[in-house]
Amino acid sequence: MRIFTRAIWFLLFILLLAFAASNTETATLRFWFGFAWEAPLVLILLAFFAAGALLGIGSALGTMLGQRRGIVRLRREVRAKAVPHEPPAAPPPAGG
Repeated sequence: MRIFTRAIWFLLFILLLAFAASNTETATLRFWFGFAWEAPLVLILLAFFAAGALLGIGSALGTMLGQRRGIVRLRREVRAKAVPHEPPAAPPPAGG
């Protein structure tokens, strides 16, 4: 299974490398106030992909950290409410 996974990753790498090699033309992004950025198209795509990934991770991070804090709080509550098991009391002596 590990060989199959590595083969898929290698194939994906080759496909992305071929995509990058075929998109080396210079592209111009025009922003407000006359600012423009000229760079190879593949570099622009990579920059926007990385920015999107970072924004996605950042937006999910707050929720994830909040859930972890909630889990820790609930575990503390469960431990506080748990009653330790005591051995059963010895039966009273028979007879009188």
